[in-house]
Amino acid sequence: MEKLASLTSGLPLIAEPSPLGTSVSTQTAGAEFQGALKDAIASINEVQQGASQAVDALATGQSQNIHQAMIALQQADISFQLMMAIRNKLVSAYEEIQRMQI
Repeated sequence: MEKLASLTSGLPLIAEPSPLGTSVSTQTAGAEFQGALKDAIASINEVQQGASQAVDALATGQSQNIHQAMIALQQADISFQLMMAIRNKLVSAYEEIQRMQI
């Protein structure tokens, strides 16, 4: 039992489920999830814009560092692919929930 306590000491606590009558915690969780999604999309957008600026600087001759431009492009590509994979998982989970019988 002590081992379990020491392993879980750094983990965040999970709240007990609230009764069906209270939807405040559901709304709060929904708002937190929406905020997290918005923040993630905004950061991916910043990476995309940074890559675009690096390519523009390279094309106009303002920068001679092709390696940094390529790294920025790869970071933008990988972050976009990750975002699309997460989106696909969310859509798949939503469709699975829709297929559940009540």
